[in-house]
Amino acid sequence: MSTQNSEKDIKKNKTPMEGFIRRVERVGNKLPHPLTLFTILSIFILILSYFMAKANVSVTYMAASRVATEEVKETTVAVVNLLSKAELQTIMSDFVNTYIRFFPIGIVVVMMFGIGVAEQSGLIQALMKRLVLGAPKYLVTYIVAVVGVCANIASDAGIVFAPAIGASIFYSLGRHPVAGIMTGYAAAYGGFSANLFIAGTDALLAGITQSVVTSFGIDAPVHPLMNWYIMASSTLIIALIVTLVTEKIIIPVLGKFDPEDTKLSANIDSEYVVTKDESKGLRAAGVTALVFLIILLLLTVPENGFLRSNEGKILPSSPLVSSILFLLFSFFMLVGIAYGKTTGSVKSGADVAKFLQKGLVGVSGFLVVCLPASMFITWFGKSNISTIIAIKGAEALQHMNISGIPLLLLFILLCGVVNIFITSGTTKWMLLAPVFVPMLAMVGISPAAAQMGYRISDSAIDMITPLSAYIPVILGMMEKYKNKGQELGIGTVISLSMPYSLLIYVFWILFYVTWLLIGLPLGPGVSASM
Repeated sequence: MSTQNSEKDIKKNKTPMEGFIRRVERVGNKLPHPLTLFTILSIFILILSYFMAKANVSVTYMAASRVATEEVKETTVAVVNLLSKAELQTIMSDFVNTYIRFFPIGIVVVMMFGIGVAEQSGLIQALMKRLVLGAPKYLVTYIVAVVGVCANIASDAGIVFAPAIGASIFYSLGRHPVAGIMTGYAAAYGGFSANLFIAGTDALLAGITQSVVTSFGIDAPVHPLMNWYIMASSTLIIALIVTLVTEKIIIPVLGKFDPEDTKLSANIDSEYVVTKDESKGLRAAGVTALVFLIILLLLTVPENGFLRSNEGKILPSSPLVSSILFLLFSFFMLVGIAYGKTTGSVKSGADVAKFLQKGLVGVSGFLVVCLPASMFITWFGKSNISTIIAIKGAEALQHMNISGIPLLLLFILLCGVVNIFITSGTTKWMLLAPVFVPMLAMVGISPAAAQMGYRISDSAIDMITPLSAYIPVILGMMEKYKNKGQELGIGTVISLSMPYSLLIYVFWILFYVTWLLIGLPLGPGVSASM
């Protein structure tokens, strides 16, 4: 969407929602460039930490642990003065490491390498033609959304490869690639906690909840499957919401795909027929994928498998979980090369190197923005300001004389506010669980129900916070497919994300409340009431 002639665009909107999105984009894009914005925020945090530290701002709370067997402990946290001599020396000496260790950088670069080979070799386009030739467009969108929601089995890597694959699929079908980006992004980020399968997130959050339950002597079942029934059902609901928003709101707002890069428009409106070479390539890629899966199962299924932990477990932590990024990269590389070797698109290592390079198109802008973004996010957390904001909000809610589902709803809303300041799901739950799990248990709401309420907000709201580390990632992807004369900015990403976020949030809450009123179990042997 271009911000030029925005007033005319708004008048031409077919629906109030389109007008709302364009206004949000227009206002959001008046913000400074992300590079400038994160630089200003970084300096602001340094100054704010100085004054808050001088005022001796602190908070005492009961802190949970990531380890289920460890008890909750009383902890006092004070604001750290980042402008002190010692902290400034640390900031300067750690400057490069702070940037290099910024978690989205490695994920984005490595995933774009792997997906780039699969895409540039022609595999993704041929696969989409084979799978969805003649299928309704909304069905393709729904499939992308389901895959995106389930992508959290790969942890944060899913937030990167889901929109990247969505863009490739939509482009292959002659649809606006940015709609594919938003479909994958909204499903993977907005529905991050939901999944048809059990993921590392389930085990990690359950471990934190268990530490609270043990410390406070709460008699309630806690295990990684305690939210599985409702989470698996939520996957299909969220995918449907994402599909409807994409088809009814986002695609009309984006309009016709008219890219600046004329090469991108070459395949639009072409006939999508799978050739003989493509069929052979798909068979080769399929055999490679099958062999890869068999080897993976052989390394994982046995109790003493190579990819299991020393205790023979897979969740919450094991070589399999920690190697997800490597496994995904290897998978995309191998199937992409197998397809390319068969069809002739890969003749030598030089072709693979070229595909790897093309996979990073648009990432350079992201890498630049990550420099100040990494500083801001690191310093914000180090200052302890985010922790104090979260605890003060929890205390305010605790003092309200409310119980039952209304209290649970207020808790969900509070978590949404906290998401603006803290984007790490485990960090937020470690702060909030010791306050709200016991408090909700006292009015008959189980730890599983409290955890489920938290997960709704943690998923739905994260994608629209300006502090999200993935906004630069999505901007980088959009750069590749932007229309002629289009101006991109933070406002573009947030405005397109907002319909997904708000509708997922509202309907997920309604779905959850309905589930509670009916009295369905949240997971195996777990109910919403004590």
